[in-house]
Amino acid sequence: MDSVQLTSHTHVIARRLRDDEAAATASVTGEILERIEGLGEDAVLAEMLDASVHGNVTTIIHVLANDISISRLQPTTAAVEFARRLAQRDVPSNSLVRAYHVGQSVLLRDVYSKVDELSLSTTDSMQVVRHISDTVYEYIDWITKYVFEAYEDERRRWMGVESNVLTSAIHALLDSPAADPGHLERDSGYRLDQRHAAMIVWSTDEECSVRDLDRAVRTLAGRLRAEGDPLITAIDRRTVWVWVPLGRRPDRTIDVETVTSALDHDSPIAVAVGFAGDGVTGFRRSHQQAKAAFSVATSGAVDDHRRQGSRVVGYGDRGLGLVALLARDLDSTKQWVHDVLGPLAAPGETSSILRETLNAYFETGDSHLRAAERLNVHRNTVKYRVTKALSEAPGADRLDIAAALVVCSLLGSAVVGDDAS
Repeated sequence: MDSVQLTSHTHVIARRLRDDEAAATASVTGEILERIEGLGEDAVLAEMLDASVHGNVTTIIHVLANDISISRLQPTTAAVEFARRLAQRDVPSNSLVRAYHVGQSVLLRDVYSKVDELSLSTTDSMQVVRHISDTVYEYIDWITKYVFEAYEDERRRWMGVESNVLTSAIHALLDSPAADPGHLERDSGYRLDQRHAAMIVWSTDEECSVRDLDRAVRTLAGRLRAEGDPLITAIDRRTVWVWVPLGRRPDRTIDVETVTSALDHDSPIAVAVGFAGDGVTGFRRSHQQAKAAFSVATSGAVDDHRRQGSRVVGYGDRGLGLVALLARDLDSTKQWVHDVLGPLAAPGETSSILRETLNAYFETGDSHLRAAERLNVHRNTVKYRVTKALSEAPGADRLDIAAALVVCSLLGSAVVGDDAS
């Protein structure tokens, strides 16, 4: 096979890869998340990973389709930002490098199958495979060096911005029951022998910095009548963990309504709130609750309009603690929802309205009148919808039905749709 024929066959493979680009991206992302621990636990990281994979796959296809030299490339913004975010989250750098090699393996499997479809001779097939493999290897070698440098630069910068001693003391207290609380108190000046309300605060504005978040959190804590300065540690450039000191009065608490009213109307920040708790145990427990609320609020399962509907979510919100647990195994949760709700778990506006109405009916103490007032519809409309909804739900247990409706309300399209079976 001469060079002209080799180039021609390479272009054919590139075109076929482009036709299946979305599927290739999904396949690469899925295998990386499955094989590399820590990248799929955070919905934001998973979303950034998908954007990075898409950018790299697109670039590789472009190189193959247009015979572009690797030396002339510039890395995609998504790839660089993903590396920086891993550095901010203290994800090991080897996870970043492994992700690229896993992606290379998955993509080349797709290439091999497409070469087989050309029905070339064994010799010609091997020549095409070798050429494309060399090109992909050269690209992966180049991009991994580039993003690794970006990772290391960001890690050094991040460690300079954040107090490593304070961050380590906080993580030690959260992760180990045997940790000495005195270390954190000495490093931070924050008293642990009081009541605390933990929050996770993040920004929806890409231009927001840690300094902006710090300033917003301190303003918020002042409006919440904190008994001193809040304890703040950054997780990345757009996310901070916070503990608001509430003194020693056992009745002090912070709820969603209070936080919502304390936020500026045009503020780009969102807040997840845990229950107030006392001492070291309350410090840990409130943070765990805030993390659970945060995981639901930022889950990729949550529809965009749901995320935008409220900037504050609390662990005490109806059903949120249960949903946070169920969200850890979405496949099983989806199957259970369909077992309980049946056709009521179908996608579409009609089923959505029936679920919303039945949920409001349960929340208002099985009152058609109060549900009608909440939904701003006629009482008879509520009665009709409730009757129809209950007739579609095969689950006889009303507690199961009510719980499944809350799951649908919070997780949306992740559990609503085609039957998981």
